[in-house]
Amino acid sequence: MRLAHLHLPHTTPFSHVSHIQQALTTRLLTYKKLASPGSLSSQEPTNSSAILSKTPPPPPDPTIITFTPNPVYTTGRRDLPPSNTSPPDTTNPNLSLPPPLEPIRSILTPHGNQPPKAEYHPTLRGGQTTYHGPGQMVAYTILDLKRLGLTPRCHIRVLENSVIDLLKSYGVDGFTTEDPGVWVKAGFGSPRKITAVGVHLRRNISSFGIGLNVTDEPMWFFKQIVACGLEGKEATSLQGVGVPGLEIGDVADAFVEKFVSRVNADFACGEDSTGEKIDEVYRVREEDLL
Repeated sequence: MRLAHLHLPHTTPFSHVSHIQQALTTRLLTYKKLASPGSLSSQEPTNSSAILSKTPPPPPDPTIITFTPNPVYTTGRRDLPPSNTSPPDTTNPNLSLPPPLEPIRSILTPHGNQPPKAEYHPTLRGGQTTYHGPGQMVAYTILDLKRLGLTPRCHIRVLENSVIDLLKSYGVDGFTTEDPGVWVKAGFGSPRKITAVGVHLRRNISSFGIGLNVTDEPMWFFKQIVACGLEGKEATSLQGVGVPGLEIGDVADAFVEKFVSRVNADFACGEDSTGEKIDEVYRVREEDLL
């Protein structure tokens, strides 16, 4: 199996990345529908040579999108009714906000000629409210979990362990707790969250993924909210735990490498493994995908 890696090197509007992600998930879902036994058996004519000619092409390659968005607060399904998933008009001072973001309305709405300090976007991912923006490496995994031999829980575990492996390569010990995400020790205080994890699944096609804090730039925005509904918990970054000067693109490449290693080692190459091995990672441009 080949894995496509799309890295967007410049700060990118969240809505633009959402559009790319939606196009890729739709492509995978369409393939699954066409390749399903019921779909193939219903095709006419029914002679064997004709059925073979109707066999769908190979499945689309899985894709990881890595990027840094403009400042944006996103809500997951737990903080928003499923019917309210359309991007809001942030130029409207009467913007409708979910309760967790109501206290920071002033950040999300314009003031005179001044644009909002951050956008707000509802999403279908799991989890609650979080922040993404400059100083973060966000990675969205658009995958068919069945091909990789992953259950939904295993998918989360692979994302978490890939981040932990990445942190280890920078000399940082990451770990999971009963709370979502990946955490690190910060001095003698309580653990601090360095990576948020939230995904969405439809027919075992995954979307969304992780947000890793690389610099301290996101910290002010995190302090304005109760991130992921975790009262009293604080965030940190690689810079905050003593690893400054990293380039987002380098961190993105390293994360993809760790993700592939984890999938292959844990789910594709053992005696009882059921998933396909990822043999190659190749870089793509946006215009190659859309």
